Parts: sequence; C-alpha cells; structure tokens
Amino acid sequence: MSPVRRCSRTACRQPAVFTLTYVYADSTAVLGPLAAYVEPHCYDLCAVHADRLTAPRGWEVVRLPVETSGGGPGSDDLEALADAVREAARPPARKNPSGDEVGEGTETLRRGHLRVVKSDPGRGERQPPRRPD
Repeated sequence: MSPVRRCSRTACRQPAVFTLTYVYADSTAVLGPLAAYVEPHCYDLCAVHADRLTAPRGWEVVRLPVETSGGGPGSDDLEALADAVREAARPPARKNPSGDEVGEGTETLRRGHLRVVKSDPGRGERQPPRRPD
C-alpha cells in the first residue's frame, strides 16, 4: 500500500490534497485541507477535482483556506478538534440539578440506557393534617 493517499474519484491516480466532507444537516459541502487521517465518510480529492467540485442544487460549498506550509495540521486545527471531542463527550445538561422526576421517584444516576431512581417518601401518600396541641 502506498503511503501517498490518492484521489477518491474513480480512475484518478493523482495524489489527494483536499478532503471533502458533507454536512447533511446544513446542506453544505466542506472542502478543506487534506485530513490527517482517512475518515470513513470523507472523500480525498486531488487539486483538479477539488477545483471542479460542484454541490447539488440548494447546497452550499464552503472552501476552507489551505495552508501552504506543509507542516501538517496547525495548532488551531488541533485545538478545534480537541474542543469538538470535548463537546461530544460532555453529558447532556440536566433540566433539574437535583435529578429528573421519573414516575414516583427522582433519577439520581444514569449509565447509558440504565438509570437509578430514588423513590420520594411521602410522594403520592396523603397524610392527615396535624392538629395543634
């Protein structure tokens, strides 16, 4: 296997210099510098095919500037990647800091699809009013 990545277009033998990624939620095609690693849903393109790139009707093409230093990803790229990974790993914000109400109790811990529910004593039970002594 060659250490040089090739253009993803059929029958093109040119070395890849750009990476194309589709953002379906925004109807956007992002063309940027060659990614450091091969990603399963990205396409590596040579300069010729990157210049000819068009997007489907209603889509926008965003062309990111390419650094000509050739030193690999810059510190801004690495910081942006680290921020994205941290954001994806962050647990979703809770509505109620003391826990979410679930049925007759309050959710205290969640691990994946499992959760620990602590029952609220007295919830649903009617206590007679106290008489003053």
